[in-house]
Amino acid sequence: MFDKVYDSPDAALEGVVKDDMIVAVGGFGLCGIPELLIVALRDSGVKNLTAVSNNAGVDDWGLGLLLQTRQIRKMLSSYVGENAEFERQFVSGELELEFCPQGTLAERMRAGGAGIPGFYTKTGAGTLVAEGKPTMDFEGESYILERGIRADLSLVKAYAADRSGNLIFRKTARNFNPLVATCGKVCVAEVEKIVDTGDLDPDQIHTPGIFVDRIVQTDSEKRIEQRTVTERS
Repeated sequence: MFDKVYDSPDAALEGVVKDDMIVAVGGFGLCGIPELLIVALRDSGVKNLTAVSNNAGVDDWGLGLLLQTRQIRKMLSSYVGENAEFERQFVSGELELEFCPQGTLAERMRAGGAGIPGFYTKTGAGTLVAEGKPTMDFEGESYILERGIRADLSLVKAYAADRSGNLIFRKTARNFNPLVATCGKVCVAEVEKIVDTGDLDPDQIHTPGIFVDRIVQTDSEKRIEQRTVTERS
C-alpha cells in the first residue's frame, strides 16, 4: 500500500501549494492547529491565500504568522478575536473577511467533503450574514442558502496516524479537524505519532485514510492561548 509519510512539513507541502489557493485549516483557538504545517506554508512564500478556519490564531502563532507576512488575502471565519494584526488589516481594508456562524461553517465544510454543493439553514436569516444569499421559506420560516466549502488544500492536526493515513484525534483537539480533512482536494496531516498500518483499532479511527494524502510526524509546540491561574492563599 502507498506510504503517505513525509520527512518534514516542508516536504509534505512540496508540489501542492500555489498562489491564490483556498486553504482549510483545522483547530479551535490554538487547540489542534497544524502548527508546523502553517510555518511551512509561510516559508513556502505562497500568497493571496483564502484561509478557511474557525479563527486566525494569535499575532505570533497559528494563522497569525501568515497574516504577519501578508500571505492571506481573505479569511472565512466564525471568530476573529485575540489577533490585533487581523483587526488592523481588516479595518484598513487590507484583508477581506467573510463571517460565518460557527455551526454553519462546520456544516459548510462537511457538505463540501460530502459532495453537497449547498444547503438551507435558518441561522443568520434576517441578519448581515444573509446579505446577497438566496432565501426560501419552509413552514413559514425564512432560510438562507449556504454553499458547501471545497478547499484546494486541507491542513489538519491529529494525535496518531498509520502509514495509510488513518487518523485519530485526541479529545478537544478533534474540533474542526475531521471536517477540514474531508473538504480539501488534498489533505496533509501533522501528527504526533505514526504506527504501522493495521495497528490502529478500526473502531477508534476518526478520519479514514481515503481522505488523507500526506502525513508528517512533528514535535509541536502546544501553546496555551489564555492561561488563567489562581494563587493559593
